[in-house]
Amino acid sequence: MDTSSITASLLGLAMALSPMAGAQAAELKVLAGGSMTVSLNELKPRFEQTTGHKLTIVFDSTPNLIKAATSGAPFDLGVVPVDVMKDAAARAHFAAGPTIDIARVGYGVAFRAGAPKPDVGTPEALKQTLLKAQSIATIPDSAAGAYILQVFGRLGISDAMKPKIKPQTTTGAIPQAVAKGDAELGIFLTNVLIAPGVELAGPFPAELQNELVFTAAVAADSKEPDAAKAFINYLKTPEAAAAMKAKGVTPG
Repeated sequence: MDTSSITASLLGLAMALSPMAGAQAAELKVLAGGSMTVSLNELKPRFEQTTGHKLTIVFDSTPNLIKAATSGAPFDLGVVPVDVMKDAAARAHFAAGPTIDIARVGYGVAFRAGAPKPDVGTPEALKQTLLKAQSIATIPDSAAGAYILQVFGRLGISDAMKPKIKPQTTTGAIPQAVAKGDAELGIFLTNVLIAPGVELAGPFPAELQNELVFTAAVAADSKEPDAAKAFINYLKTPEAAAAMKAKGVTPG
């Protein structure tokens, strides 16, 4: 594609997203998975500058997002773990029809920078690393945390892991706990584990790996459905995809 074609494509995208294309600037409340915090906070000002719309993004775990969606408090759209949409009560508060998958990310293990790198390359190696660890930071009460607990079960170490878990309340707190030495390992989605003071020991072995999908939909009662759709459309653009990739998230 030549330069003039690229320029025309970008101009067309800007016009499609712009409130001048037929909609007035709106204020949108977005419910979002906590593991998307870094990516969406980077994309937020870009979208706002391009469109004039303003975003208030509420990041939280799956159980709390379900509560927020069903609380009766107004919101305009969600970019949430697919588990939220599997809850019938929460799904009823989003527009009918298919949701739009925005991103996905797998699971991994982090350790304090400078410490010996633990072996997580095979299920047995991961099992032994977990059994030897004194403490583990994660968020058990989340969609990602629920899967991690399932993995402990598959490895046959659920009971042994219970006293080692140091529950965190936010995704950012997981690598912070490891970096400060409050927890020996951090186990969560790999994009969350890319942070100062920690290193990634590696992803879960293929036999245990899974991807948490983040999907988007407009709220059923949104007063700004067109603007909400515009943000979802923006998250599917090459610009947004590149930003998510840079933060360790796989678009789509």
